[in-house]
Amino acid sequence: MIYQDNIAEVRKTITEEMVSVLEYKFTFSEEISITIKGLLFVVFALLITSFLLKLFRRFVTRKLPDNDKQKFVTVFGYMRWIVFLVIFLIAMHTSGVNVTAIFAASAALLIGVGLALQTLFQDIISGIFILVDQSVHVGDIIELEGKVGRVLDIRLRTTRAVTVDNKVLVIPNHLYLTNILYNWTENGTETRESVEVGVAYGSDIDLVKKLLLEIAIAQPNVLKSPAPIVLFTDFAASSLNFKVAFTLNNSFEVRFTQSTIRFEIDKAFRAHGISIPFPQRDVHLIKQ
Repeated sequence: MIYQDNIAEVRKTITEEMVSVLEYKFTFSEEISITIKGLLFVVFALLITSFLLKLFRRFVTRKLPDNDKQKFVTVFGYMRWIVFLVIFLIAMHTSGVNVTAIFAASAALLIGVGLALQTLFQDIISGIFILVDQSVHVGDIIELEGKVGRVLDIRLRTTRAVTVDNKVLVIPNHLYLTNILYNWTENGTETRESVEVGVAYGSDIDLVKKLLLEIAIAQPNVLKSPAPIVLFTDFAASSLNFKVAFTLNNSFEVRFTQSTIRFEIDKAFRAHGISIPFPQRDVHLIKQ
């Protein structure tokens, strides 16, 4: 009997010690404090939230195509932090922490952080728009601020694209909202390109047209359908201007095809006596 009383007394003492430990309070100021029991409750709430979010992600993405699944996971990865923040604040409030006092104490800090992260939030919002409206896809060839690249990866904050020189462009997504974006492959992989050239007045324009068409058609990268065409674009001050237009299936390497065509034009014009003029001015000096 005495042994059982001692055990009961020990259990009571241990229980009181555990309650005392759980009720130990960390005080940060007169208005902000939290107990160990409150901290454990917050940690438990975050763990449960993490488990439920994983189940939700698996449930939503189980039947999605791989492309849509990747987009959803990217957006979900940022949205879950918002959920964690909301649950954290609710758990802190439930644990008896004066959340209002925390915000009041850190108001100046939060304003500074908000201003510093303003561009980051713009990038994230722009990234969500890009992923949702699908204005840009992986593999598209885009031109932004004079830079051309093939899109490798679209993230919430940045878009990565590789240039024809095999250099990687890291583009902040907010630039899509503040600049004009050219998507070269929005309507398909075929694009219409051109090379312009001027010839001297008095040149045989029929011969010029014939040579330009032959040169364009001879290029292996130029599609036969639609066929290349030659346009007589202008009577300029020093030249007759022409444009040879052609279609490519790989516009990412357009500058190499244009360079080859210009080499061939110069060679053909020299062989047929067609001159490419340069601006000239007559200067008359009047003696007084």
